Formats: sequence, C-alpha cells, structure tokens
Amino acid sequence: MKKNLNVLFTLLVLLGIMLSACSAPAATEAPAAEAPAAEAPAAEAPAAEAPVAEEPVTADTLPREQTMYFNGLQWGPITGWNPYSSNNNNAMAVNQQDNALLTMFETPYAYNMLSGEFVPLLADGPYAWDEGMTAITFKIKSAAKWSDGTPITADDAAYTWATNIKYETNAGVSNKEYIDTIEAVDAQTVVVKAKLNADGKAVNPLLVANYLTNNYIIQKAWTETLEARSADAAAFKADPAEDVVGSGPYKKFFADETKVVLERDDNYWGQDASMFGKLPTPKYLAHIMYKDNAAGFTAFQAGEVDVSQQFNANIQDLWLKDMLPVSTYLPEAPYGIGASLPTAFFNVASNGLDQVAIRKAIAMAVDYDTIIANAMTNQSATFTQVPRSIMNPTAGEQGMYDQAAVAELQWTGKDIEGAKAMLDAAGVVDSDGDGWREYNGKKLSYVALCPNGWSDWQAAIEVVAAAGKEIGIEITTNFPEWAVYQTVVTNWPLPEGYDIFMMWSDGAGPAQPWARVRKLIGSEFAQTQGNWNGNWGGYKNADADALIAGIPGMTDPAEVKAAYTELTKIYLTDVPSFTLMYRPQNFHAVNETVWTNFPHDGDGTNPPVPPMDLVFGWGIAGLYNVELVK
Repeated sequence: MKKNLNVLFTLLVLLGIMLSACSAPAATEAPAAEAPAAEAPAAEAPAAEAPVAEEPVTADTLPREQTMYFNGLQWGPITGWNPYSSNNNNAMAVNQQDNALLTMFETPYAYNMLSGEFVPLLADGPYAWDEGMTAITFKIKSAAKWSDGTPITADDAAYTWATNIKYETNAGVSNKEYIDTIEAVDAQTVVVKAKLNADGKAVNPLLVANYLTNNYIIQKAWTETLEARSADAAAFKADPAEDVVGSGPYKKFFADETKVVLERDDNYWGQDASMFGKLPTPKYLAHIMYKDNAAGFTAFQAGEVDVSQQFNANIQDLWLKDMLPVSTYLPEAPYGIGASLPTAFFNVASNGLDQVAIRKAIAMAVDYDTIIANAMTNQSATFTQVPRSIMNPTAGEQGMYDQAAVAELQWTGKDIEGAKAMLDAAGVVDSDGDGWREYNGKKLSYVALCPNGWSDWQAAIEVVAAAGKEIGIEITTNFPEWAVYQTVVTNWPLPEGYDIFMMWSDGAGPAQPWARVRKLIGSEFAQTQGNWNGNWGGYKNADADALIAGIPGMTDPAEVKAAYTELTKIYLTDVPSFTLMYRPQNFHAVNETVWTNFPHDGDGTNPPVPPMDLVFGWGIAGLYNVELVK
C-alpha cells in the first residue's frame, strides 16, 4: 500500500512540473512590452487597436471647441453667395459697405473705425494719389490667392469694376459718378481713375478712396463663368452663386432655414508672413437663426453663443448679478462705441406726412429718455448729453458743426404742449371731435413699423405710437418679419401701411460724416428701387443736394464746418426723419465660456482691433487672437 502511495505521489509531482512548463511565464520574468510586435499574430490583435474612421463633420455635429457661434447678424434664410448681388440676405458672408464683411471675400484695404486707418489686406502697402488727386495707385500682394489656388491680380480688380458697371450692381451704381475706370497696369498694379469735373479735379475724392475699403475684388475667371450662364443683368445678379470663388479665410459650408455655417479655408493665403502669418483660430463660424432677441439672449446667456451682435437688455447684469463670463468692449455704460443712428423715416407720400408741422410735431412729442432708459437700457447717450444733429456721438464728428448755431432747432423730446401748438398753428386740428386731428379732411392715422424680433427697435416704435396719441394723431404699430420688411422699405413707392418706419444710418467709416448726410437727405436715393443706401422716406431738397455735392471738394476746414452746420439746420427744420437713439456701431458682447481673448478697449493690440464682431473691417483681425478657454 505504501509503495502504491509513493508511486502516486511521484506521478502527481511529475504532472505538476509538466503543467508548469506549459504555462505562460510570470510578468516579472518576461515583461510583455519586451516581446517583439511581429511575434504576435495579426489575427490575435484586439479589435480595439484597429483604426476607427472619423465621422465627417456636419452642420449638426460641429465640434464646439472648433466653432464660434454668433447671433444678431442673420435674420432669416440666406438667398445666395453672390458678391455682385445686394439681395443675398447673407450677413455672414456678403456685405459691401463701411467696414465691409471680410469672411469669404476681401477688399484691398480693411477699414479700422478706431484709428481711421486703411489697413492693407489684398493691397501691398498704402495707396497713393497722384499729384493732382485725379487717380489712386495701389499694388496687390504677391502672396494673395483665390480659394482655388490661383493668384489674385490687378486684372481681377479691373474686371470687377467693369462688371459692376456693365450689370449695374449696387457697387457700380453707387460709384460710377465718382470713379471713371479701374485699370491693371501690370499683374500687381491697379490704378483707380477718378471722374473729373469741369475744373479737372476729382468729383469726389472721398468716395474714390472709400471704394478701396468697401468693395470686394472678385475673381475674373469665376465672373466669366457667371456671365456665361446668365441671360441678362437680372439673372446675373439673382444667381445664388453656389460655386463662387472667394479670397477670404472662410468658405461656405452649410445653409438652410435654421443656420448658416462657414468653414475655414486651411489653404488661405493670409497665413503668409506678408499678412496675418497664420490661420484664424476657429475652424467654423456658425450663426443660428433665432426667432427674436429673446431667444438669442437665452442662447448667449447659456454660452451657446460666443459673439452677440444683438441688443441684450441690461447687459451688465450678466456679469454683475449672474456672475457669467460675459463682457463688452467698454466695461462701463454705454458698453459700446456709439456711432450709428437708428432712425425713424417718414414716408412723405403718406397723407399729411408731406407737411413739416406734422412730421416735427410727432418727433418733438416722442419721449426719447424712455427709449434710452427702457428700450436701450442706457446703452446710449441721451439727447441732452449729445444734442440732436446729423452727427454721431464721437468727439470727431461732434466738432464738425456749429452747435450753438442750431441750438434753437434741437429738441430733447416729450414736448407735448409744443407739438400741439405747432399743429394748431398749422391748422391741423380735430374738427369732428373724435379725438383725432385731420388733414385735408382725412383723419391722421399712421402705422409705425420695424422688423419683428428687434426688441430695442420694437420698444422704441411703441414709444413713437404713444407720442402720437398724446397729440391727437393715431399711430398703430406693426412688426413684419425682416425677410419681408427689407424687400418693402428698399423699393419705392412704399405700400399703404408703411408710414413711419425704422432703418439705420451709416456709422463710422472713411467717408463719414459726409456719406451719412448724403444717405439721410440726399435726393439721389429718394424714391428709387433697390435702395439699400438711405433716404427711404422719399424726401428731396435741392439746397441740401448742392451742399452735399460741394463738401468733398472743400479743403478749408472752416468751409466744411459751415456746410455741415447748414445741412444740420435743414435736417432739423424739415425733419424728413428723426433719430431715436444712439447705437453702438456693433453691440459686440462676448461670452467667454468657450473662447477668450476677444477685442476690448485698451487690450494693447496694434493696430487696435475694433469691436466689429470679428468679421467686419479690421475687426476680422480678432479671429487670429482668440483662444480656447483652458
């Protein structure tokens, strides 16, 4: 028995040794990292180690850390990407004016509204007038390229101008009386020749230079493609241009009725050392089309919007009370650079609104302090602080007219008794005892309008309506959607029901304040169609036209000041329209939950980056400075 047990024990020991020899060695004996990768059969590799294909980015899956979101710019779906059209409704890509939009298309120079500089963009260095100020010469940067990789040349600039004239685009119509030709001297050199008057001088040197910051250079080759498929000028300008070639840092990515998205062009020429030296930080710029300011504010408050160019009531509460990472360009009221004059225009074709007494009485009765305190939540100077004129509140413009000479014509508002007395003296009275005044036997009843969802404007229009009731003039309100509103007010004659309506005026720009005055009361825009310039109410005044025509040729500052003083007198006497508030050039509020290092007053950038929402004029430079919050 003992012998059998010994044999069994021996067999068990031998079996244990054999099993030990067949097992894997312990980690301490041979670390896995030391085993050659080639020794592991590919079939045995874990599935997780196989490369995973990335899902393509869509408009619904934009990476938040690569996307900058905006509000307050785009109200309603875009209709196109055509830089020759003025009806794209594309506020993220196409806008040629003071501080032009520079995301997809570029101008020779970017205007800096803080310094007044023309910062070279497509242009190589400053422009130069000839000795007689009859022509401007500038050069195109050799590094400048189109989005298809081909070079931008002087021939593109010349062909753009010729096309604007041929198809009567807004850029052509607006400048053809001041620019004669734009010519390519060689591949890089552009000469802009001014229209000359009988004395051999430029008709308007201000607008010749202004063209360089306001209007895009468009690719000749693509323009020829557009021409080939267009039956006429109307078709040329109506083409949605889905195949457009640009030169800017972004290109179209997506657009529908809910949002518009631009994608960075990673081959953008501006990363050359002659320009920015790098690409803008955000890969995508996106704009959700919010229903109104309230919806946009909610998204901004939640950090879903980074840059807000809409009116946000009591903006300071977001950082003072809610402790959110929100800021504005100026840390104290009015929080932005006051430059624009939101204005109520009178339709002079409406019954009674061709009469100065009725127009001025309405304007005098409006309670502007209520508008500024409530509608603007004090994000505007008052008309006591900055008396009413045709100038913006900046010190430079306020010094360009004789304030004492027009003081008796100015009004600060809520002068109900003065307005009633003016109407009574003009014989505009309530003859039938129903509480409403009549003119030519017809009750004075008007509709006051502005776009739906523009809350500050809507609140202001309600105050205008309330003023009418105080003086016996019935004024009701209506707030159409912007997509409808903008097609109506820009085309004369205006339909019934568009009697008093709000539009903007020019802000800061290289041709200001002259261009603003021209657009407020110049007859060239009155009673026209496709009018995106101004004087939408149809007012005409030959004396004002003569002064406006004369100012660009004036060289004596005293003469210029006298002319602006006289124009201010005409405006305050005839009251074809009236400013309701002073508005920042752009509201430019930012939420720094995702992105930081936005432009702000005294940030040390050189040249300083203005509060232009990182897409307009030299504000585009802000896209190169922003950083992700760490």
